[in-house]
Amino acid sequence: MHFLKITTLLLLLVSLAARAQQDTLNINLQQADSIYLINNFYLVAASMNIEASRAGVIQARLYPNPVFTAEVNAYDPENNKVLHIGGSGQKLLQVEQLILLGGKKKSEIEMAKTNAKIAELEFEQLARQLKFRLHKDLFTIGQKQLLLERYNSQLALLNTLLTAYQVQADKGNVPLKDVVRLKGAYMKLNNDRAELLKDFFEAQGSLQALLQTSSIVHFIFSEEEIENYIKLKSLQEIQEAALQHQPEVLIMKHNKLLAEQNFHYQKRLGIPDINLFSSYDQRSGAFNNQVNAGVSVPLPLWNKNQGNIRSSQFKIKEAEYNVMALQHEIAADVQNAFLVYTETIAEYRKAYTLYNEDFEITVRGMTDNFQKGNVSIIEFIDFFEAYNDVLTELSRIKTQLVISGEQLNLLTGKDIF
Repeated sequence: MHFLKITTLLLLLVSLAARAQQDTLNINLQQADSIYLINNFYLVAASMNIEASRAGVIQARLYPNPVFTAEVNAYDPENNKVLHIGGSGQKLLQVEQLILLGGKKKSEIEMAKTNAKIAELEFEQLARQLKFRLHKDLFTIGQKQLLLERYNSQLALLNTLLTAYQVQADKGNVPLKDVVRLKGAYMKLNNDRAELLKDFFEAQGSLQALLQTSSIVHFIFSEEEIENYIKLKSLQEIQEAALQHQPEVLIMKHNKLLAEQNFHYQKRLGIPDINLFSSYDQRSGAFNNQVNAGVSVPLPLWNKNQGNIRSSQFKIKEAEYNVMALQHEIAADVQNAFLVYTETIAEYRKAYTLYNEDFEITVRGMTDNFQKGNVSIIEFIDFFEAYNDVLTELSRIKTQLVISGEQLNLLTGKDIF
């Protein structure tokens, strides 16, 4: 019976471990990029907009359909006949075709192609915005994972020390105030861990939405991947790249192109189109069974589409000013992001001149000396809290380095890191 209980417990533990593995998605940066490109519903929706815009090009190429008209006698009062359409009756058949002149169809096709290109650029813009969020969330989670592991091990250490000190305090070997100080340090660290865990799960929620998964994401990365964000780039080089590749700038430029194309289209709309027709009239014309041909053309005496032409001219000016405004805005955003980036690099390098392997050795030595009674509890707790502050600051700097680099990627519309 005892053996059966042990076996059941082992099977339960194995089952729980297997389920925990299934509920965790272990991915690296390249895998995450692939998953979000395939699974993200926002990107799928944007791709549908591209296909819809391309269908607009197909539609723009199509010529107006011919119009067929049939007119038949409904009632002949002279002969008292209904639908008198035979040899002695009356019917009229007509076919007409609109002929577009002045290059209107060409303009429609050009504008449809520009709209399709804008849809592609909007997709690229959305993809880059989501990629920024993805990388930001991944490295945020990655740093918080490491920090949580450190906090968990330190809480375990404090718990061990607290248990031992409580026993000694009960025996009167150590003052009770030392136990209280340890409890205070434990509670402070536990509160810090709770705040960290809250931020961790907030980032998890955003990441799960991007990847369309309900699993907890465990990000696998290396220190080298963070250091890859340190590259020597000049501000001018990045600003020039932004003006050439930034999707928002390209969208605005294509909006200007669309305004110019619309101006030419409105001018062409002022050119009258021709309507050709041919008809067969059995009895109502000048002759029996006569075949007619004709043409109709609107006379552009008063309406030459002047209002729409003038309006489209101002739309071009509006688009030009929008392009200039956005270019200045992007240049300023890049400059500010570049300053943040360079400052973060300086912070990162300074932090690593202060934090090295000696720091970890000192931590272990401090803990050992405290357990041996060579270090007072006040000194130990002060050092312990200072060490945690260092870990938190290092985590913040690393995360900020990635975010500032990704911000420049987003602003330039190009992967420079």
